[in-house]
Amino acid sequence: MAKTVSILNQKGGVGKTTTAVNLAAAVGSKGFKVLLADIDPQGNSTSGYGINKRAIKNSSYEVLTGDIKASEAVITTEFAGVDIIPANMDLAGAELEIIDMENRESILKNALAEVWEQYDFIFLDCPPSLGLITLNALTASDTFLVPIQCEYYALEGLSQLMSTARKIKRMFNPYLDIEGVLLTMYDGRLNLTQQVVREVKKFFPQKVYSSTIPRNVRLSEAPSYGQPVIYFDKSSKGAAAYMALCDEFLEKQKKL
Repeated sequence: MAKTVSILNQKGGVGKTTTAVNLAAAVGSKGFKVLLADIDPQGNSTSGYGINKRAIKNSSYEVLTGDIKASEAVITTEFAGVDIIPANMDLAGAELEIIDMENRESILKNALAEVWEQYDFIFLDCPPSLGLITLNALTASDTFLVPIQCEYYALEGLSQLMSTARKIKRMFNPYLDIEGVLLTMYDGRLNLTQQVVREVKKFFPQKVYSSTIPRNVRLSEAPSYGQPVIYFDKSSKGAAAYMALCDEFLEKQKKL
């Protein structure tokens, strides 16, 4: 049965989708079967895999509203081992539609149960908010991974995120745990970066990945070509960083 990992931070612009796209691709390249579910209305993971959001017939919106089964929304990508459930702006209205449904927090979990046996890992690219879609993601997940930008406001809002996670663990998902914290936009030459690293390690002891994600032009360019960076430019620093994260992530799974 697949291990399900939410990738989330309610603060936008921290490398959340970049991490979802590239970690999924890296894990898939290692021979694992991966499903990336794009549950962010912006649909950036979808376009990051070269899928035209306007041409999608079945998406995570129809899955969440119960119109279709999860398997009906799955698209097999051209990249090794990776399938995707795409998203588009239709998803923006989903929270209003599911708010009155019975067991509304478990809709995604119940939908994904249909495809659990087909994958080794399911990654959920969450919206940058702590709303009902994110609640569904955390209820459906075994763990959650938090990308944090190495900048002054890095820890702002994290206490709220952790408080939300604790409530979900208590009320809906007793097995929920933090997978790890990933430092993004990393520049080790800056004093500010070192200060942020110290603070994050204090906030999340034993949970910060030793792999870090640097600022990298090729990493920024890859989405416009509809490719994960390990396919767009495998010799780039961005590709090397995500392969290192992948190795660290998989090594942790072995220990578990």
